[in-house]
Amino acid sequence: MHIEHIAMYVNDIESTKDFFVKYFHAIANKGYHNQTTNFRSYFLSFDDGARLEIMNKPIMEDVEKTLTRTGYIHIAFSMGSKEAVNELTERLKNDGFHIISGPRTTGDGYYESCIIGIEGNQIELTE
Repeated sequence: MHIEHIAMYVNDIESTKDFFVKYFHAIANKGYHNQTTNFRSYFLSFDDGARLEIMNKPIMEDVEKTLTRTGYIHIAFSMGSKEAVNELTERLKNDGFHIISGPRTTGDGYYESCIIGIEGNQIELTE
């Protein structure tokens, strides 16, 4: 068994798609648009086969995304090396994204950094 995909609603679907393409080399499908409901989505595929579905519809609840809420809290990307973690962390920082921790080795042995990415969603970069 494996997780087929993870999905998230976003306010700006095009900017979110561009974020994951630019920083994580995602490949986006052509997108889907239901003309009746105005629901839109893209599937973003990553080089290891993982997929993220980003979705948008006219009426959505946009609650504050605190770091200690219950439920899904972050998405983690394995970058392949400490150097890759460092480089992308610095690139995201220079592009104005908030780095909330790291890069560092955590108590459980992960080398990681955590950022607040597009639309306030936490993203973890690991070795």
